[in-house]
Amino acid sequence: MSMLNLNLPTLASSLVKSGATTTATTTTQQCYIHPVVLFSILDHFLRRNDNQERVIGTLLGVRSDDGRVVEVRSCFAVPHFETDDQVEVDMEHHRTMFSLHKRASAREQIVGWYATGSKLSKYAALIQDFYSRETAPFSAVHLVMDTDLSDGQLSIKCLQGSPVGAGAHPENCLFLPLPYELQYPDAELSALQVAADSNDSEEGIAVLVSDMEQLERSIAELHAMLERVSAYVHSVCTGKSKANNIVGKYLMDMLAVVPKVDDKQFSTLFQSHLQDILMVAYLTNLTRAQLNIADRLQRIV
Repeated sequence: MSMLNLNLPTLASSLVKSGATTTATTTTQQCYIHPVVLFSILDHFLRRNDNQERVIGTLLGVRSDDGRVVEVRSCFAVPHFETDDQVEVDMEHHRTMFSLHKRASAREQIVGWYATGSKLSKYAALIQDFYSRETAPFSAVHLVMDTDLSDGQLSIKCLQGSPVGAGAHPENCLFLPLPYELQYPDAELSALQVAADSNDSEEGIAVLVSDMEQLERSIAELHAMLERVSAYVHSVCTGKSKANNIVGKYLMDMLAVVPKVDDKQFSTLFQSHLQDILMVAYLTNLTRAQLNIADRLQRIV
């Protein structure tokens, strides 16, 4: 098994002498994180060994052309072992997992690493140096999840390392806060909404709604947004609120996209489209029934 052994401070000096340290030339200015990354980190922490206080892993994602914007899409765990004198990281597992992940998601690359705990470990600078060489010439993102709930909540921090001092020593690293935002793709947002609905249940169980119920909720949300926009436009027209040019531009762009169709024509198009959907649903159910009958007849024969 290939292990990366990091010691303080003797190994750090040897890394400098061998020229293994590579300073990132492009710093990250904005980070977007998918919620599935946070769930994966939390799952890794809950499945840790009994004698393990924290866990670490590799962050995967994509970068902008200039490398200043990072989108963290997924991650995987990296086994490690810490003592008072050194930390051992399973590099063979790291490289194998990244190689397998590249087969499924060729665009995603290593963008940094994560760790759990309420504060930075004393080995964080050395691990940051390793991941900086993995992400060179870009800086590595360090995501810290407070699994100790020190502030009464599961908070996260997004950091990036900056070298300090005249010498290029890996342990001379200052972690600076990095602006981040949680990005919700449509598929993940639907799952998060279902999970959030479980808080309203006494048993903590989320019930999946039907397509018609989901459509009803979407229409209700759309109606509420239209009511807010109408109230804002009315307040501006009556002089109660000050006009905002940016909001006005967005409203003009939105109205320009809406096609001009009269009520009768819209009703005709809607009814014909609805009939097509019902026909497709009917044919789907009929095909499913025929397949079930054919499967049962095959078993009898």
